[in-house]
Order: sequence, then C-alpha cells, then structure tokens
Amino acid sequence: MQRYFKNLLFAFILLSPALSQANKLPGVVVTTVEQSDLTPVFHVVGRIEATERVELLPRVSGYIEERLFIEGGRVAKDQLLFRIEKAPYKIALQQAQADLAGARAGLKNSEAELSRMKQLRKKAAVSKSDLELAEANRDQNKAQVMLAQAGLDNANLNLSYTDIKSPIDGRIGIANFSVGNLISPSTTALATVVTTDPVYVELNISEKVMLEARRNGLNTEEAPNAPTLVLSDGSTYSEPGTFTFISPEVNRNTDTLLIRVSFPNKQGLLLPGEFVQVQIEKKNQKVLVAIPQSAVQKNKDNYYVLVIDKENKVEVRPVQLGRQQQGQWEVKTGLVIGERIIVEGLQKVRPGAEVNPVDQIKSSKQ
Repeated sequence: MQRYFKNLLFAFILLSPALSQANKLPGVVVTTVEQSDLTPVFHVVGRIEATERVELLPRVSGYIEERLFIEGGRVAKDQLLFRIEKAPYKIALQQAQADLAGARAGLKNSEAELSRMKQLRKKAAVSKSDLELAEANRDQNKAQVMLAQAGLDNANLNLSYTDIKSPIDGRIGIANFSVGNLISPSTTALATVVTTDPVYVELNISEKVMLEARRNGLNTEEAPNAPTLVLSDGSTYSEPGTFTFISPEVNRNTDTLLIRVSFPNKQGLLLPGEFVQVQIEKKNQKVLVAIPQSAVQKNKDNYYVLVIDKENKVEVRPVQLGRQQQGQWEVKTGLVIGERIIVEGLQKVRPGAEVNPVDQIKSSKQ
C-alpha cells in the first residue's frame, strides 16, 4: 500500500508542470464548421379575415316576430334566422290575386266583344273604327292582366322577404334587434354571418421587404413552400396555407403590397380579427457551410477567421464570404467542414499561439 501511494505521488509531481502550463494558456470558445440551413425565411404579421362576410339586411318593413338562432352559433345556408310579421303581406298577396282575377275577367270580356265585332264587320253591320276600338280594348285588358300578374309576383316576393335566411354557411354574430322591434330596409344590419372555414390572412408587406425577398430568390409569381402560421402563444398552426391573392401593384398610400393567404379552419381555432404571424419560406432548402458572425474578422485586405489546429494552435485563415443571414455568414471558400474556429476570446490570442479551447454550447434551436 505504501508503494502505491509513492507511485501516485510521483505521477502527480510529473503532471503538475503540464497542468500548470495548461491553466496558463488563454481560454477561447470554439465551434466546429458545419453545414447549416440558410433557407430564407420571412416573418410577416397579418390579420385573420373571414373569407365571406354577409350583413343581414331586411328588404321589407315590419315587426320581428321570431329570432331563430343562437348568437355566436353555426348556421347553415338557407337556414331561417328571423321572421317578420306576415299578415300585412298575406293581405297584399290576396289583393294582388283579386286584381289579377279581375284583369283576366276583363280580358275575357274584351276578347268576346272583339269576336262579336269581327262577325258584324263581315256583314257590314259595324264600322271599321268600331272594330279597331274593340281591338284596342282587348289589348288594354291584356296589359292590365300583365300588370296584375306583376303585382302578384311582387306580393309573393315581399311575402318571401319576411323570412330572413342565411345566404352562406358560417357563424352568426350578435343580433342587433330583438323580437318586437320595427325594422325596415333603411335600418342597420340585423346580424352578421361570417365563413370561418377556410379563413384568410391578409398581409400588408412593405415594398422594402418584398424587394429583399425577391433578392433572396423568393418568387411570388410561383408561390414558395406553403406558408405556415405562428399563433399568439408561439406555437405553429398544424395546417399549411396557400397563396390566393398577390396584389399586382403597390398601394400608393401605404407603400405596401397586399398578399392574401388561405388557411383551413375546420376546428374553428382561427377567429377573424386576430393578429397572427405568417412564416414564408423558399421552395428549395439552402444548405451550405456557414459560421457565426462573431467568428469573422476583417483586415484591410479581406475577411479572415482564427482556426484551431490539432495541436490547439491558432492559424489565421482568409475566407471568402457570401450572404449574411440569420446570424450566420455563408462561407464560399477557405474552410472545411469539421475544422474548429474561435468565436469568443479572439482578443486573447495571436497567430501560432497555443490555446485552451472550449466547445461552444449550442442552443436547442441550433
């Protein structure tokens, strides 16, 4: 046992200078050169809009007799929502029916009179003017029948307007009038129905952002990958969207371009009026060698980085850079995947010096 401790003490004495030397070396944070996804991604704030929005307006006057829906609930196309009192319009319909019957009777009588006058004219018992007068009476009674028929059609139409139905499938808002209120075509909307599946997200994108998007290869003529929706809690909406409208010109008042994106909404999670963030990504992924901006330095001639070799010594390496994006520099030439470069502690070292490298802790996003 005594021999074991002696050997251990001897080894510690031998290693102490090396440990002391390592502790004296300047510490730097390094990262490994690797490929990164630098696909251009654009985040734009937009507002959700209903694809269809209909204000229910009365087309005839009268008192509301029934309200046949639950506010905020779903309604189907042609579902009865309000009923206006029908009695005055039923009476008007009966009067129009009577007018039509009277007009038809008058026409029948004038046609009989015209037939009789034609027979008498053959016998020269009446003058030509008497026959023409009979024909005019017949034509006048025809017109009366047509007028009475139009009155009947109008009465039927007005009676049908007493039933106010939903023109679309959707959800209905609050009722602005209750049973017993007198309404007319001049009153405001009784309620509003909106279609919530699908919904639109309208984006007003600045001219500057659109110019940058085009420069990065984002083609709005041929839509990029289906845009995704980021909700107010930071989560990503499960359904992808599709571009349905891109304005052909910039709004002169706001200097923005209107883009409309459609999203399915079967679960009703998206509500018109909400602000959301749309993420637009280029079709093809752009995977290339990229390094953090903090690793790049510049002298009077070019850009360079500090590379750590296998012996932990510093080497100055000129690099040719591409685009700067998402906190990363695209590296065209000068680095190889797997090499280590300094990202923190650059001011502590000089070319050829030995350093004590520590790997950079990468976030879960990376």
